[in-house]
Amino acid sequence: MKFGKAKQQDVSSIDFELPPDSERNKKVLNKKVKKQAEVYVGCAKWGRPEWKGFLYPAKTKATDFLNEYAKHFNSIELNAAYYKIPTVESTRKWTQIAADNAKAKFLFCPKFPVTISHYKKLKGAEKITDEFLTSVLEFGDSLGPCLLQMSNSFAPKSLKDLADFLESLPKDLRVFTELRNEKWYSDPESHREVFELYARLKQGAVITDVTGRRDLLHMELTVPEVFIRFNGMGAALRDTDFKRIDAWAERLRDWQDKGLKKVYFFLHQDDELESVRMAAYAIKAFNETLGSQIPEIQLQQSPNI
Repeated sequence: MKFGKAKQQDVSSIDFELPPDSERNKKVLNKKVKKQAEVYVGCAKWGRPEWKGFLYPAKTKATDFLNEYAKHFNSIELNAAYYKIPTVESTRKWTQIAADNAKAKFLFCPKFPVTISHYKKLKGAEKITDEFLTSVLEFGDSLGPCLLQMSNSFAPKSLKDLADFLESLPKDLRVFTELRNEKWYSDPESHREVFELYARLKQGAVITDVTGRRDLLHMELTVPEVFIRFNGMGAALRDTDFKRIDAWAERLRDWQDKGLKKVYFFLHQDDELESVRMAAYAIKAFNETLGSQIPEIQLQQSPNI
């Protein structure tokens, strides 16, 4: 994921400390119903040939990549749906493969198609939205939240379009939206209005932890769930990435203590081997800090490679 990525020479000037919580979180998180949060960790795709001999067995066939992925992760940010809506037959097949191979409950978290979010900008997208929903609803109990990622050009002037679109969706469909235009965060009134919209509709806002756009770390919850997209910096800065994940583990434990119910944490790297390393580290950190019990990833090669 190259969006918001800072140049390596600029990293030393970045403040990686997580910002304080939004005041809204006090209303959303309920200490009276505190319990163990459900934690889901994954990547954005399973079809990575470079994972053979590293995460997957060396002779794994491409047709078996999902089988192997589901043995190591309990969720996926389904980036493929962004480019092409899967057929109902594919959705059913993937659901069965995950159920047969996963060690625990597995969730698919599909991204809304680019045609809806970027080309049509949510307007006049009823037909393709219906096609998308028909497909992803076939995941059944394996359907996690859907990711609606808007382009940089989608600004606060389009708030009504966002409201109309979210209101048109099934009420029991959980959606987390990632807004990238800076004005959603720099203009207090726009920020207030969009988060009030999410709260009213009981939908969420993606928290994106990326080096060059720290404004996307809004730390604001509108439902007792959080969807985090963590963008690492690569092998040269791996220790910094580890420290950033440690900080997330501590913040998530605090939110869990206050009543957070679900965590969706997805790893993104230009180097997909690093995505696996970061995911393995995150799973271990969350198990130790949050008390989650996600099966830990055992790499087939040294993690120092």
